Amino acid sequence: VSTQSTWEAVVSTQSTWEAVVSTQSTWEAVVSTQSTWEAVVSTQSTWGLNVGCIPSKSLLNNSHKYHEAQHDFAKRGINVEGLSFDFTKMMGAKSKSIKGLTTGIEGLFKKNKVTYSQGWGKITGANEVTVNLADGGTEVISAKNIVIATGSEPASLPGVDIDEKTIVSSTGALEFTEVPENLIVIGAGVIGLELGSVYGRLGSKVTVVEYLDKILPGMDGEIQKRFQQILKKDLAFDFQMGMAVQSATIGADGKVTVTAKPAKGGDEVSFTADKVLVSTGRRPYTAGLGLEEMGIATEGNPNAPMIDIDPHTWASKTHSNIYGIGDVVRGAMLAHKAEEEGIAVAESLAGQSGHVNYNSIPGVVYTYPEIASVGKTEEELKSEGIKYNKGKFNFAANSRARCNDDSEGMVKVLVDEQDTILGAHIIGPNAGEMIAEAVIGIEYGASSEDLARTCHAHPTLSEAFKEACLDCFSKPIHS
Repeated sequence: VSTQSTWEAVVSTQSTWEAVVSTQSTWEAVVSTQSTWEAVVSTQSTWGLNVGCIPSKSLLNNSHKYHEAQHDFAKRGINVEGLSFDFTKMMGAKSKSIKGLTTGIEGLFKKNKVTYSQGWGKITGANEVTVNLADGGTEVISAKNIVIATGSEPASLPGVDIDEKTIVSSTGALEFTEVPENLIVIGAGVIGLELGSVYGRLGSKVTVVEYLDKILPGMDGEIQKRFQQILKKDLAFDFQMGMAVQSATIGADGKVTVTAKPAKGGDEVSFTADKVLVSTGRRPYTAGLGLEEMGIATEGNPNAPMIDIDPHTWASKTHSNIYGIGDVVRGAMLAHKAEEEGIAVAESLAGQSGHVNYNSIPGVVYTYPEIASVGKTEEELKSEGIKYNKGKFNFAANSRARCNDDSEGMVKVLVDEQDTILGAHIIGPNAGEMIAEAVIGIEYGASSEDLARTCHAHPTLSEAFKEACLDCFSKPIHS
């Protein structure tokens, strides 16, 4: 059962699933070779790809290309006169990417004989889902197994009422009709900094109001500081850290005034902008699924509970044939984490052994430069009393980065006393792709020496990872 799923892919070879109910799914692919799925239910034929990962990446890519042409081309000998952007076309490119991907999903359904209904699904029996169809009427689907994959929704903030026009969540920020002159971003997490970067590149004056004293909570501390400096330098972000937002009010002129107080005490201050983006996190979307009526065990915030599952099987602790994956269960709210859980559940239902290694789930911030991380941070290792060594290498000493004149950032690798890789953190060009090497290393218990002694093509950015690994147990060649 899914209303706002963040799955990107569900892969099944011998699935015994009979029903998946979705209203705003962000699945990118459903692949099955011997599937006995009978139905997938969704309220949107576009599978919800109009919000979340896909549209934001389109806007991040295209806004970066404009910003690069504006600020970087001249030094490369590329002269551009009369540079401008067409925001309507840029949003159209976003919509085109969504349409292409959603059409692909429908093609995969047809190929694998999976049908779906449009409507709102609710669990009304241990083996039953009732769907209020979008075109009227109801449909009852009998199911041997049910998977709850309803994803998450933007978390609310007291005193700030989201109307998705002037005061918006990420959903509304993806549908602006023009670039705001001034944009306030409440929350310095991944979503806020990604979308803030989009509009900052296109000319918005961006003010970030954050309760904590650091951006990107949970990320490596050194990378937090470095990235904040980059955003100040490259996009002129105004960071208001340690500020507790009290309210957001729309005035007669249509502008928004945000009031905040220093978290450690002090006088109230105010900020004014054309638009306000509320990006203070997300919460499980589990309302209206019939959890309470069916007695399906939950945990966490009673206003937005998570499904309480067996962490080894993902089955509900009260209903062995009802499963929970993705944002509605414990763990990082990431599409690829949900994907891995979906695959594991499908394999388990097919009589195989499903498994997810949560220590090797990467996280990526798709800004510029990109940030990517997997495993433990230095702060976590210190708090857990784990002895470690670290290796670092700056892209400024990497030949490919220097040739590209794109050498901002570094690679950091953390290992234990036996040299087993515990974590890796990258800020720099193509970080989101480079992190895969660290993920594989952690998944297979590799040492930094294993990866350092593996040949890397020259010149490539990935050599920076090799050098950081060398720095863990010896010393880098080019530093």
